[in-house]
Amino acid sequence: MAEGPFEPTWESLEGFKPPDWYVDGKFGIFIHWGLYSVPAFGNEWYPRNMYQQGSREFEHHVRTYGPQEKFGYKDFIPLFKAENYDPAAWANLFRKAGAKFVVPVAEHHDGFAMYDCSFSAWCAAKMGPRRDLVGDLARACRDEFLTFGLSSHRAEHWWFFDGGMKFPSDVQDPRHAGLYGPAQPAAMQPNEEFLDDWLARTCELVDRYQPQLVWFDWWIEQPAFAPYLRRFAAYYYNRGAQWGRGVAINFKNKAFPAKAAVYDVERGQLDDIHPHFWQTDTAVAKNSWGYVSDPDYKTADQILGDLADIVSKNGALLLNIGPRPDGTIPEGDERILLDVGRWLWINGEAIYGTRPWKVYGEGPTQVVSGGFTDTKRSAFTSRDVRFTAKGDALYAIVLAWPEAGEVAIQSLGTALRLYPPEIGGVQLLGSKEPVQWTRDETALRAKLPALRPCESACVLKITPKR
Repeated sequence: MAEGPFEPTWESLEGFKPPDWYVDGKFGIFIHWGLYSVPAFGNEWYPRNMYQQGSREFEHHVRTYGPQEKFGYKDFIPLFKAENYDPAAWANLFRKAGAKFVVPVAEHHDGFAMYDCSFSAWCAAKMGPRRDLVGDLARACRDEFLTFGLSSHRAEHWWFFDGGMKFPSDVQDPRHAGLYGPAQPAAMQPNEEFLDDWLARTCELVDRYQPQLVWFDWWIEQPAFAPYLRRFAAYYYNRGAQWGRGVAINFKNKAFPAKAAVYDVERGQLDDIHPHFWQTDTAVAKNSWGYVSDPDYKTADQILGDLADIVSKNGALLLNIGPRPDGTIPEGDERILLDVGRWLWINGEAIYGTRPWKVYGEGPTQVVSGGFTDTKRSAFTSRDVRFTAKGDALYAIVLAWPEAGEVAIQSLGTALRLYPPEIGGVQLLGSKEPVQWTRDETALRAKLPALRPCESACVLKITPKR
């Protein structure tokens, strides 16, 4: 164990405080990139589903590559070359997108590590690209002054390839056990050998790359992981203290106590301000986290509306892209990132460094709490407003441009007394034109300039009379 203020107990770990870089930064980039980008079919669970008899991926695999006994997941390794990978170009794009932190997947459920792993030969540094893909990106991101984090999905590797044990496949060949892992039923708790290996690998990631964020997927919530999570969290938080840099862990569901790490909601949001800083992770594509040949993209407007909603409720957004196997970022992913970046260049003042206000917002569009809900609601309208605050400034983010050019914000009516000071000024971010406004018991009403500073959500900055 690393020496420091934290002990491997939940009581001690609840002394954790989210670092300022995270709470202020609000917006980061997630990256799912691995062998699964080679078939580019279905989604990043292709390696599991290609061994699930009757699945689309199973049928596609047999039809395209042959039976799994002859051509298994391991056979994608020589095809994963990353020959056009330019981590400096990636980091530059992420900075232009307005991101403040970057979190690549160091190892997905498939067991192929994207870093130089001392515990396995099945990694990008020793096979395929023969390059430490994670290490190269860490350096590039830090050169762009982006905070660097990592995600580990190693826990799910316990059962990920269990389908390959049910019919003749290369999963059953002991020569490939280092890649395919235990391939046990998901209902079975992991054993001590697997858990010790999980802890050693995860600590190696911390020591080798000094990430300031470690993101875990859901399966760490299994009871067998609990003592290992406590040991890892104490080790990692103490290492952060030794480095003199704030660090954090992401968790889903109830894997950690609420105060011991940062709660993460996959492809979903919360319906109100959360007392603890939290995060949404979602992707630019609705149908996959990794690269596929048929991405169903969200629009930048949808993503920006979600970003404003999340930040207004004390959260951050981790937005995922899926690079191609050659290391290039698809044009659709890049276009969305640049559109988000252009909006943040104008309106970032209402996002970065802000805190929730007294209420998160108003409007008719309902946001349901929980994961896997972000594509199940109606689009935000010009009546949907989200609030953030910084210093004496209040920001009202109108989630769609009002066609009539007029906004009525009911939360700022004098009768509700949510904003007791007399308003001194109302400004449209990105515009030098004056905003005409009035305030009465029912609402603050603003007539916006005819020239739009941006096509997506617009932001009114409201300051008190001095």
